[in-house]
Amino acid sequence: MTECSIQSASNASFFHPTDPIQQQVVFGAGVSVRVGEFAKQLGSHALVITDAGVLSAGHPQKIIASLQSAGLKTYLFDGTIENPTDSSIRTCAREVAHLGIDLIVGVGGGSSLDTAKGTNFILTNGGSMQDYWGVGKAERPLLPMIAIPTTAGTGSECQSYALISQDQTHRKMACGDTTALPKVTLLDPQLTLSQPFSVCAATGMDALAHTLESVVCKKRNARSDSHARKGFSLLMQNLTAVWNEPENLDARGKVLLGAAHAGAAIERSMLGAAHAMANPLTSHRGVVHGQAVGLTLPAVLSYNQKDPKVGMVYAQLARETGLTDSGASDSLAFDILLKKVLYLRKISNLPTRLSSVGFEPSSIKELSKDAADQWTAGFNPRPVGEPELSRIYQSIDSYAG
Repeated sequence: MTECSIQSASNASFFHPTDPIQQQVVFGAGVSVRVGEFAKQLGSHALVITDAGVLSAGHPQKIIASLQSAGLKTYLFDGTIENPTDSSIRTCAREVAHLGIDLIVGVGGGSSLDTAKGTNFILTNGGSMQDYWGVGKAERPLLPMIAIPTTAGTGSECQSYALISQDQTHRKMACGDTTALPKVTLLDPQLTLSQPFSVCAATGMDALAHTLESVVCKKRNARSDSHARKGFSLLMQNLTAVWNEPENLDARGKVLLGAAHAGAAIERSMLGAAHAMANPLTSHRGVVHGQAVGLTLPAVLSYNQKDPKVGMVYAQLARETGLTDSGASDSLAFDILLKKVLYLRKISNLPTRLSSVGFEPSSIKELSKDAADQWTAGFNPRPVGEPELSRIYQSIDSYAG
């Protein structure tokens, strides 16, 4: 059993020492340029996977220089697309199949990290991503991977799943395997300075949703609860500073840590109806994932809060993070938490109505059907089928403010 630790430069652990998930997460400004020292312990032929935007910011070039200084042969793929598809993954794998890759380094946001994981599946096991939809379907172990996120949101750097879209239906396939979890994750807040505000806002709201869903989902447990609460506290206390002061590296670091904790919470539990409802918005009209989650989250929080046990958890979060005092009732504490989520969404300039992202009331029936088919819907703390999801979709605009 190997310790899973988030470390600072002083190697201070924030994870439970008996956590069975084998991953080393290292945090600190500038830590990404140490990638060579970690990589040389894992392989000799490294494939760096990123996208054109991250490449233009100059981050992969520094990663490659570190890898090469450590003696690794290094190759670059910068063709990652937003919401990677089965065909885009197979394109990457086909281009690098002859290079003898034994280590993959993902640099970028969730799409780059998912592309890195997806390519790993195909390089090691062949076929297409459809073959790995689900959990544990790879017959051979995947190559070791190092994850270096440049956004603070998806938490993919702390998860063993690749989220890949079907080419025709655009439905997201969650392809999981224990060996897909990055062996090493390097959290460098300096890399997040290059994010446009719109990306920073959407990814931040996505990370916040991860904490609020994983902390109450049916698979929640003591370890996921610990990560979700740490993530929520870090995000709630620092998102506004990051959005108002883009150069605030301390706040950026805490948000990056919060997103990683949120990802670790998902890895140990699951999500819920907000993500189930968000995915059809993306697949039908290409709504950015973080925008879609920000749109659905308030209505789902209110729906879930009607379960007293769930409402108590939300209220505890509000009290623990100082949103309200310790004597506030569960109902009042939840109302304050919800108002804070709505405030964050407002100042992030994310959409607040279905119509603002191209959907009419007549779309709700199809959206509800698709949402009910999403894997995460089954883990929502209150049952959700098509009728319930339809009512939640219909209530979204009432939270527009």
